[in-house]
Amino acid sequence: MSIDIWQAQIKEAAARGGKICIRGSGSKSFCAPPVIQDALTLDTRVNAGIVEYEPNELVIVVRTGTPLAEVERVMAEAGQMLAFEPPHFGAGATVGGALATGLSGPRRPYAGALRDYVLGAKVVDGKGDYLSFGGKVMKNVAGFDIARLLAGSMGTLGMITEVAFKCLPLHTAQQTRVFELDAAAAITAMNRCYAEANPVTASTWVAGRLYLRLAGAESAVASAVSRLGGELLADDAAWWRAWREQQHGYFAGVDESNPLIRVSCKSTAALGDLANGADQQAIDWGGAQRWLRTQAIALPAIREWARVEGGNAHVFRGATSDAERVVPMAAALSDVQQKIKASFDPYNIFPAM
Repeated sequence: MSIDIWQAQIKEAAARGGKICIRGSGSKSFCAPPVIQDALTLDTRVNAGIVEYEPNELVIVVRTGTPLAEVERVMAEAGQMLAFEPPHFGAGATVGGALATGLSGPRRPYAGALRDYVLGAKVVDGKGDYLSFGGKVMKNVAGFDIARLLAGSMGTLGMITEVAFKCLPLHTAQQTRVFELDAAAAITAMNRCYAEANPVTASTWVAGRLYLRLAGAESAVASAVSRLGGELLADDAAWWRAWREQQHGYFAGVDESNPLIRVSCKSTAALGDLANGADQQAIDWGGAQRWLRTQAIALPAIREWARVEGGNAHVFRGATSDAERVVPMAAALSDVQQKIKASFDPYNIFPAM
């Protein structure tokens, strides 16, 4: 697919007041803005392939229509990984979908978010201009770091065509230890374990069990296991993959009548009223991410709890409106966001934020 064709289509839409939606495999459409009626859909998957991969330089440059699975396979063969563990949510998930949603997996609180690994990006904006931001090293950005701004932009700023990611080596050893604990004790244990400098790379509590994934040098993992104890989880790679992809039994049956609410808060936040009215709950990211299975009618109370705890809440899956799906934003931040949107998309041809 020639970038020139996309530029021409975007310019034509801008000239006639048309609308454009950007789509890859659709694996994450549940958390994206609604499709605009009568909009022209641009499919990122025709723009696929690894442009450049330098394992010795810890950099990979990829077109955004490239399947995530292909990128991860190539990197694994070189003994490397995308450290933010992007969820796929579908067999055909693309690099562009990962970048546009900005979602990160279980390693997020310990290795950093997707945006922390973005070195550069290329995008066709709402005027049809082809823009390039950043590069292939960490320290070549002067001024605003626009490439990272694109992470989580949900296709509202333009057609992202290419991204450069920082890579990290795979760990030489990994174990997951399981502990029978209640929710409050699990929060304490998660934070204590990390504070003690154990090689934790994921921590989740669900159904009365705390799962701690330890990874790094063999000596570091063995030392941590001897201190922490716990039960060994067999085939932990499959368990964490299922958790990342929300294929674990906890996530079964999510729909509009039984939504999944995501809460972001301080990792040390006590449960308090959060547990009240929630049929099921899970604690993720060392306590900084909480999942709730409850009715959407409880969302205002949950949002107030999260606000007090320095965070926010929204319906991650099963939302029936933008008000449920989108995280409320302070007026000052909303103003900045709208100015950014207007700069990238002055003719308002892409979905609203």
